[in-house]
Amino acid sequence: MGTKFRRNKFKGKSLTVINDLSKEERLYLFRKARELKSAMNNGDSKVIDSFRINNQNVGLYEVFLEDSTRTRESFKNAAKFHNIKVSSLNTDSSSFNKGESYSDTFNTLAGYDNNLFIIRSKLEGVCRWLEHSAAEYTTRNNLKFTPSFINAGDGKHEHPTQELLDEFTFLEDNNWETESIHIALVGDLFHGRTVHSKADGLTTFRQVSVDLIAPEELALPEDYIGRMEGNGFAVREFSSIDEYLKQKNIADKWYFTRLQLERMGDRVLQKQHELRKAITFSEEFLDFLKPGTCFYHPLPRNKIHPVIPAFLDSTQLNGWERQSANGMIVRIILLGMFSGHIGNDFTQKLSGNTESDNEQFIEFVPLTVSAGGKGRSNKEKHYSEGVRPIADGIVIDHICKGESSGEIRQHMTQIVSLLDLHGKGGEWVSTSKQSRDSLKGIIFRPGHDGLSISDMKRLAAVSPGSTINIIRKGAVQKKYRLHLPPKIYNLRGLSCSNSACISHPDHHELVPACFNRTAKGLLACEYCGKSHTFKEIWTQGGK
Repeated sequence: MGTKFRRNKFKGKSLTVINDLSKEERLYLFRKARELKSAMNNGDSKVIDSFRINNQNVGLYEVFLEDSTRTRESFKNAAKFHNIKVSSLNTDSSSFNKGESYSDTFNTLAGYDNNLFIIRSKLEGVCRWLEHSAAEYTTRNNLKFTPSFINAGDGKHEHPTQELLDEFTFLEDNNWETESIHIALVGDLFHGRTVHSKADGLTTFRQVSVDLIAPEELALPEDYIGRMEGNGFAVREFSSIDEYLKQKNIADKWYFTRLQLERMGDRVLQKQHELRKAITFSEEFLDFLKPGTCFYHPLPRNKIHPVIPAFLDSTQLNGWERQSANGMIVRIILLGMFSGHIGNDFTQKLSGNTESDNEQFIEFVPLTVSAGGKGRSNKEKHYSEGVRPIADGIVIDHICKGESSGEIRQHMTQIVSLLDLHGKGGEWVSTSKQSRDSLKGIIFRPGHDGLSISDMKRLAAVSPGSTINIIRKGAVQKKYRLHLPPKIYNLRGLSCSNSACISHPDHHELVPACFNRTAKGLLACEYCGKSHTFKEIWTQGGK
């Protein structure tokens, strides 16, 4: 009997953010990278050759829309190791400068038998959008493979392959133990996408303590702090290295990032000397470090103002050079996995925690509720528009409860536009019966037949917390309470507020906005990850 074929689950996969690889998948990658590094150190050519794709039919395209040396050359050398076809797009004379969209450009390149795309961009979420777009293109044109898109850094968002090589190096220095890690993140945490990837990447370890060391102007954005805390990390904040070393609980792993002056405004640049001093290690700090402490840096270091001074290069603190060298090894494994050459022996337990888009966020409210053993029928409740009772129709109640009158009116305009509720009736702002100081919006539509399930889903997206009352013969016959959906998409008027996001209308990429509910009840953009309240994802008037 023949061996049962097991499909390689990594072939055609994309890495747009670090969470695209589960903890188990990352650990598998690290195990393979460890095997390859050991074989290289021992000169074991047989084992080394077993890792090579060695197939010129596999095509890799490097597209760097933002300058890079280390990441680009690391991937190029990883591809040469594999003996695959390597191409680079000349972005100075490319179709991007002729007004072509990202999806058209990359779909064309995918049609030329290119399997793997390495992309660095200033726009955030490019690889996530191309992953969606290319899947549709592949189906339409019956391509024999689905291309993989690997994010080599997108704006201030993430740098997932850097996170992989960072984690691999941390594990090396942790004796390959994943039980715990205590790490200090030092430097420009606001712009540092390598740090942003750690909000999810450090879940490789079971117990995580993170010390954030940066002045206020360079502090880690709240989105990423919230994500760290949501992942169970113990997070502390300090404004400078000097302040950090005045307390006793000091990390044995320090991860530095450079001051990204090219991304800063004039107001911040005026304080660059003060900011630089707060995040630069100096000789006077050495006595405060724990034995076995190691420093890391994604590089490059600024040659004039390095946050890790050159006098530390020859000390045992130097982990950044080995970290950089690990980059090619980790990327060799990643390319091997996404080409389908590596990964046939991977197995993963199903967690059973996958959230479904079909989660019930439209709650039917029984018309009779019991309190203390006494029943009360909701049929007794009547709605009036002014002095005239509503005999038949719908009433949408509790809209933006607790907000200001102006915000409520603006949101009711949005609801009317989205659900096409133009016609007779009215919109009121009234006080809540529970609290006279609290306002709420009410939309009356006499004679309306009622909302479809599709309309109620859209209303849940634009006005979670509101209720829908179906009025027949002067009384409430049906009542629904709406909750925030797990995913909001395919609705007119949606827009991410991040101007650097690929989905932002200013870029004219025609990327449909899409948002996923977070554990804290916010809505994260599918592409750039920026968190919004449910009111912030809508453009005025739903246009």
